[in-house]
Amino acid sequence: MTAFLASLAFVVLAEMGDKTQLLAMAFATRYRWQTVMWGVFAATILNHLFAVLVGSYLTSIIPLAYIRLAAAASFILFGLWTIWGDELDGEDEKRGRSPFWTVAIAFFMAEMGDKTQLATVALAAQYAAILPVWLGTTTGMLIADGIGIVFGIVLGKKIPERVVKWVAALIFIGFGLAGVYEAFPAYLLTPPTVLAGLGLVLAAIYLVARCSRSRGRLEEKPQPE
Repeated sequence: MTAFLASLAFVVLAEMGDKTQLLAMAFATRYRWQTVMWGVFAATILNHLFAVLVGSYLTSIIPLAYIRLAAAASFILFGLWTIWGDELDGEDEKRGRSPFWTVAIAFFMAEMGDKTQLATVALAAQYAAILPVWLGTTTGMLIADGIGIVFGIVLGKKIPERVVKWVAALIFIGFGLAGVYEAFPAYLLTPPTVLAGLGLVLAAIYLVARCSRSRGRLEEKPQPE
């Protein structure tokens, strides 16, 4: 019981204001809260089991910096994908994409190399109790991200859909850029490299937004009988 409570308390405190809590908030403005909660649950239970069982082994084969770099890059892609979508409310379902898998994959990638994943490995080693630590960290994530979902629902009702879409996209891209910066080798982080990277991301945002607007105008045109 001690391992469970310690793991739960640690994760709840660690997640307050963390990127995954903000992601829960952003997703709650797009999808039903039940879908977000189930996606968070599925991603967390798999990720933390992965951390407890094979996390240490994986990082001995693949450097942790590479794992973090891949996860960070995926967030930039999620941000661009959010900008590309022209409607937030139910659009993924209309086009055959599963909101559940969108949320689950995003959260799984967010936790790769994150402090809660690493803490799960450390707590399991400290208490020598895989199951209580696994359940405790998973429950803690659900509590913390549930708070984010509540805020996301409130914001989604008060903020225009277009603004919500851009805020969500910028959250994704912002965390992605921060993750890339942290995981990138220090000797390559020269001013020209940083400026070039930012330039590429800004160009991608502009092009995706422009294509999305063009697509939206085409879809709004009345189709010939």
